[in-house]
Amino acid sequence: MSDLASTLTEEQLTILKDAALDFALSHGLVVRPPPTPLSKDDPHHAALSTGVINAPISLFPTPFPKRAFHNAVQIQPLFSQLVHDISEDDAFLKEIMESLSHVDDFVKRLYDMYITVKKEGIAQPASLGIHRSDYIIHLNPGQDFSEAAIKQVELNTISVSFGSLSSLTADLHRYLQATTGYFSDKVDLDALPTSESIESIASGLASAHKHYGSKSAKVMMVVQPGERNAFDQRWIEYNLLKKHGIVLIRKTLAEIADHGRLDPTTKALYIGDQEISVAYYRSAYATTDYPTEKEWDGRLLAERSLAIKCPTLAYQLVGAKKVQQVLAAPGQLERFVKDPQSAALLRASFTGLYPLDHTPEGLAAYEAALVNSDDLVMKPQREGGGNNIYGKDIQVALKKLSAEQRNAYILMDIIRPPITKNVLLRKGELQRADVVSELGVYGIYLHSGEQVVRNDVGGHLLRTKGVESNEGGVAAGFAVIDSLILV
Repeated sequence: MSDLASTLTEEQLTILKDAALDFALSHGLVVRPPPTPLSKDDPHHAALSTGVINAPISLFPTPFPKRAFHNAVQIQPLFSQLVHDISEDDAFLKEIMESLSHVDDFVKRLYDMYITVKKEGIAQPASLGIHRSDYIIHLNPGQDFSEAAIKQVELNTISVSFGSLSSLTADLHRYLQATTGYFSDKVDLDALPTSESIESIASGLASAHKHYGSKSAKVMMVVQPGERNAFDQRWIEYNLLKKHGIVLIRKTLAEIADHGRLDPTTKALYIGDQEISVAYYRSAYATTDYPTEKEWDGRLLAERSLAIKCPTLAYQLVGAKKVQQVLAAPGQLERFVKDPQSAALLRASFTGLYPLDHTPEGLAAYEAALVNSDDLVMKPQREGGGNNIYGKDIQVALKKLSAEQRNAYILMDIIRPPITKNVLLRKGELQRADVVSELGVYGIYLHSGEQVVRNDVGGHLLRTKGVESNEGGVAAGFAVIDSLILV
């Protein structure tokens, strides 16, 4: 399967490309092109495009080990429960976040807001998590492809994206197989797993809305201004209305600050005259989402409110890379996961994670990286693609940072995935490439404040990138959306 593209003629590839483009444009598997500057003299102000282009996708599904896939699906509810349990441990969060607050102003603002709201009294005890745990498969020398094991890259707790476009990409690959057979007998339709992430994410929002208890209230998606990936988000909005009869509105943090208010008695959040049941963040994860104090005011207003947050500030903080590194230390994961079998399943997905703080372990990791950083990646606390540092660049970066500044980063062992072949489709053009892939598994988690309401798997995402790219973010322009063929 991995070399199927090399067996096809250019005419056959063109047939597949044209069919894929038509499918993408007619099914909303699209993104907006980059905005056009309004003038050469003012490149920072740009007009949002009224047109669309196909989302960056693969032409073929990518082989993925069946056992590794089912393992990732199996442990997702364990990770979702872990996020909630950590969020309830004030002492654990305090120890990590106070250390990060000295070196990361963004984390400090988030943690200070969390403390402020907690001291005032949490208005809404319920919490909704739409998480995604990302993995790369690791293949040891001499191992068969089917024996490759998943290794966790990160656990995302806010603004997890591409739930919709990944489902549509899997539909596209099934369509191409059904209509063309990929001009081969090597693609078995039964080996292409479906992903119900569009429906699952909408269903999670609907569950939280129902728990809130006001039929007239609306779900609010908190978005970035000029969002190019709006179509991935719109599918959730449309599904929420069609399947559940719930209206979703889109507001930026600044618009919440300008038009939001709290009921003085109930703390219900209103945007204009519309009561909000769920604040679903598809932004608010990076410093660029808070260009002024107004955006911070909007976030604080929502956090003080009765609306169910997705995620809560605590869930967002748990997604910091430092938490991931601390959990990998002996005994730390077991602090929260008491069942030995469950803890062993989670630990098996961990790769080597090392601090860069003042501890003996952190100093040892620092010294070792200065000698040899070829097999490491240096990761900050921030979400979004393009922030990681690789190879020899790690040594350059470490030498520029003070001992205190190093605490804002962790080191992780590079995962060595198997290389496959695929054809990537960007902006209507094909590109043959040697590729590696990253699997994301969605989790839907709702807690009432007293008990778990739901904790289930919400579908999956496969992102594929050329081997020359270190980063994996589709929105950042490094990868394409793909789907699995299980082998």
